[in-house]
Amino acid sequence: MESIGVLMMCPMNSYLEHQLETRFNLHRIWTVPHKTHFLNLHSGSIRAIVGNATAGADRELIDSLPALEIVSSFSVGLDKVDLEYCKEKGIRVTNTPDVLTDDVADLAIGLTLTTLRKICECDRYVRSGLWKKGDFKLTTKFSGKKVGIIGLGRIGTAIAKRAEAFNCPISYYSRSKKPESNYKYFPSVVELASDCDILVVACPLTEETRHIINREVIDALGPTGYLINIGRGPHIDEPELVSALVEGRIAGAGLDVFENEPHVPEELFKLDNVVLLPHVGSGTVETRNEMADLVVGNLEAYFNKKPLLTPVV
Repeated sequence: MESIGVLMMCPMNSYLEHQLETRFNLHRIWTVPHKTHFLNLHSGSIRAIVGNATAGADRELIDSLPALEIVSSFSVGLDKVDLEYCKEKGIRVTNTPDVLTDDVADLAIGLTLTTLRKICECDRYVRSGLWKKGDFKLTTKFSGKKVGIIGLGRIGTAIAKRAEAFNCPISYYSRSKKPESNYKYFPSVVELASDCDILVVACPLTEETRHIINREVIDALGPTGYLINIGRGPHIDEPELVSALVEGRIAGAGLDVFENEPHVPEELFKLDNVVLLPHVGSGTVETRNEMADLVVGNLEAYFNKKPLLTPVV
């Protein structure tokens, strides 16, 4: 398979790069000074794309690669891949579900605790020597709080199970009620936000879920409510969230993702009621290696004419 051209869209994981390089003819697009010329030159040999949550395959790129047969994404989310166009062109698409569920769910709980208990601020308080001048202010309890989850898929369900261990009542919103779930269902995000203390975003990014967190939802969550986002940045109308945090219209937020990553609204940097993470939901050595194995495994399966491991299209 050394002659099969694979186009990698951005730096992702050194282990993944090594595995691809030893099996395929790997092209790293971010190292190319003149991308259009490069794509024209190699358009007949590039048969696969490896993308992730930030760089995938849009219509323009797909059209520039007539030999393209498969897109293998180093992520669960596929909002950077034009799935409909891939279907139309007969291009297979895979992702990396399940292996990152635990890490993202763990981080959601950690981010919630960090936000409510102000762990980052506590750390700065000790490091700056302020503890010598008096005790830290009181924070907010997590155990027993009502947790509302937007999206009860693999990750949403894993978050719910972890929150249950803290004696948190669980409710959720999804496109339809899950008959197998005993959690309380709300038919709208506004109703869910009105009924919970902590609102967790864990749904896929689609046109329907883009800015699913808007001013109405934020106001429904209210001045004692907390927002946690481990989904995608565009789930939230970011300017509305920034103004709500500045004005104290919600108590706080824990954010692992942002609308224009890696750019984060600078207004947030001065606020103590928000915790900011650099999109590290699946960011452990163990999980990223498993994700890489899935990416490579899907490519090997496809080019060996075997069933895909995790097909989407």
